[in-house]
Amino acid sequence: MALLENLVVVFVAGFITALATGIGALPFFFFEEIGDRWTVVLWGLASGIMVSASLFGLIDEGLSEGTPLEIAIGMAAGVVLVVIAHEVLMDVDIDPREYEEADFKKLVLILGVLTVHSFPEGIAVGVSFADLGLAGGIGIVGFTVPILAVFMTIAISIHNVPEGTAISIPLKAMGVPKWRMVWWAVFSSLPQPIGAVIAFAFVRIARRLLPYGFGFAAGAMIYLVLTEFLPEALSIGEPLPHGGKRELAGGVALGVAVMVPLAFV
Repeated sequence: MALLENLVVVFVAGFITALATGIGALPFFFFEEIGDRWTVVLWGLASGIMVSASLFGLIDEGLSEGTPLEIAIGMAAGVVLVVIAHEVLMDVDIDPREYEEADFKKLVLILGVLTVHSFPEGIAVGVSFADLGLAGGIGIVGFTVPILAVFMTIAISIHNVPEGTAISIPLKAMGVPKWRMVWWAVFSSLPQPIGAVIAFAFVRIARRLLPYGFGFAAGAMIYLVLTEFLPEALSIGEPLPHGGKRELAGGVALGVAVMVPLAFV
C-alpha cells in the first residue's frame, strides 16, 4: 500500500508540472500578443532553469550516490534515447495549430511526439523522489519528501511556463478560445506525470541504478536545451537587434539566478 501511495504522490508532482504549462497561456487573457523580445527571454529563462536543475540538482545528487563515470554513462544514455526518438519521429512535424483539427488517431500521434520533448522532464521529477518517505526530507501532507524532489518540481514547473506560452501563440492566431489554449498547453505536458511514475518505480526497485537515472535525466534535459530551446530562441530573435542574443542571455542568466539559490536551501 505504501508503494501505491508513493506512486500517487509522484504522479501528483508530475501533474503539477504539467498544469504549470497552462500558466503560459494565461497572459493571453490580458494581452493580445506577446512580442518576440519577451518570447526569446522566456526561452532563455527555461534554458537557464533546465541547465541549473540538471547541474546543481540531478548531477550533484547523482555524484553523492555514485561515481562520475556512472553519471556520465547515464547522461550519454539520456542523449542517445532523445536522438533515437527524434530519428524515429523525424518525418513528423507537429504544429500546435494541428491540435484543434486533429482526430483521435492524430492526437495519439501528437502525444507520442510530445513525449519525446516532455518525458525527460518527467523522468527528472521521478528520480528526484527516489528517497520519498526516507529520513532527511521535509514533511508535506504527511509524507517525507526529499528536498531535491521539491527543487525539481519547482524547476520543471517554472520551465514549463514559457513552453505553454510558445504553444499558445499559434493557437491564439487561429482564434482558439483562451481556456482551450490553457487545455492544449497542459495537454502538451501530460507525458510528464507518466514519466515521473515510471522513473520513480524503476529507481526504487533497482536502487543501485539511481546514479545512472540522475545522469540520464540530466543528459536528456541538457541536450534538449542545446538542440531545441536555444536554437528556437535564436530563430525567433532573428528580427531583433543583435539577433536577440542579448535577450536570450538575459533570460538564461535570470533562470540560473532563480534556481541556484533554491539548490542550496
